[in-house]
Amino acid sequence: MDDMLVLEIDDLEVDVLTGIYSEETHLPQPLRIGVRALLKHADHYEPNGSLSLSKNYMDLKHAATTALTRGQHFTLIEAVADHIIDTVFLQDKKALHVTVKIVKLALSERSEKIGITLARWRK
Repeated sequence: MDDMLVLEIDDLEVDVLTGIYSEETHLPQPLRIGVRALLKHADHYEPNGSLSLSKNYMDLKHAATTALTRGQHFTLIEAVADHIIDTVFLQDKKALHVTVKIVKLALSERSEKIGITLARWRK
């Protein structure tokens, strides 16, 4: 098996303008977002190693929060996931694969998780 480095951020709650139905399109909807990025990794990480050998976790948070254009409407949550993936790929050439999971919190009636997972390899 190959070694790998995966950075993760989970359970971010973000309000995003999304949806196709008229009752969804006027107000932001709460989404729960998780992002995982598979990175090129170093052969070994020393205790005093440089951050340049990895990636700042806050970059993943930024991609799923402040990088989402305020006021922009995403018809599909798949488009939200694509935007996050594109942002991570633009941030860092070491990102080889990104997975985004989005749960639409407004659809939950009994704590079920309704949403999508989109994963892409760098092209």
